[in-house]
Amino acid sequence: MTDSLGSPTPGRLPAAYLVPGSSSFTEFLGAHAPQLLPGRRPLPPGSVPEAPHGTTIVALTFEGGVVMAGDRRATMGNLIAHREIEKVYPTDEYSCVGIAGTAGIAVEMVRLFQVELEHYEKIEGALLSFDGKANRLSTMIRGNLGLAMQGLAVVPLFAGFDIDRGLGRIFSYDVTGGRYEERNHHSVGSGSLFARGSLKKRWQPGLDAAGAVAVAVEALWDAADDDSATGGPDEQRKIFPVVGVVTAEGYHRVADDELAAAVAALRGEQS
Repeated sequence: MTDSLGSPTPGRLPAAYLVPGSSSFTEFLGAHAPQLLPGRRPLPPGSVPEAPHGTTIVALTFEGGVVMAGDRRATMGNLIAHREIEKVYPTDEYSCVGIAGTAGIAVEMVRLFQVELEHYEKIEGALLSFDGKANRLSTMIRGNLGLAMQGLAVVPLFAGFDIDRGLGRIFSYDVTGGRYEERNHHSVGSGSLFARGSLKKRWQPGLDAAGAVAVAVEALWDAADDDSATGGPDEQRKIFPVVGVVTAEGYHRVADDELAAAVAALRGEQS
């Protein structure tokens, strides 16, 4: 609402909020405040400064859902930029995303994605389908292509429980927004090559949630053993991976006490 001079009336929502439109919050933001979108911010001339990067994320399915885990280390060149960064986030009640790539932009993209799904649910009065969620994230990644070409890439891993199909599903992406459904397990980030080998060795049909968590922890352990950018479990500092489990009951984060027990069991096996 505006007054006689055309200025917004104090305490009133801007007119843009009162006009029916798309159920996509990203499209709404692009129409009314495009400068707030991560991929719409032009960089000044010159080289891109060094920025913290997130590394290894793993995901695997089990009977009844999916597990996603990420190490806690962020690197900046040859330096450890942060030892306790979180790279796995719930995006709604039945899905989660893990981030690899430029940490600051990745976290901002995740927050926007969380709002995107919540906005759709409020406007439509229903959850977006799992494929719809994967497609929305693909569009957001594609919008970051300009920054990715300048070295500020984001490569997430998306997973969750598909209510319609009654099973866990995993999607990977490339920097252009291409999305690919993965079978059984997948990994992204600098340590993904080593984690993937571990997943192939340890994953098997019929895993329960506890077994899948143990496989995820071991995959990160193996990645940290060969990749300096991946941080392994730090028992002295009490820093353990972020591990999320998504089932028909929703998303929950595995407690550090459970992860400490899994690490202790793994250490006992390899001693």
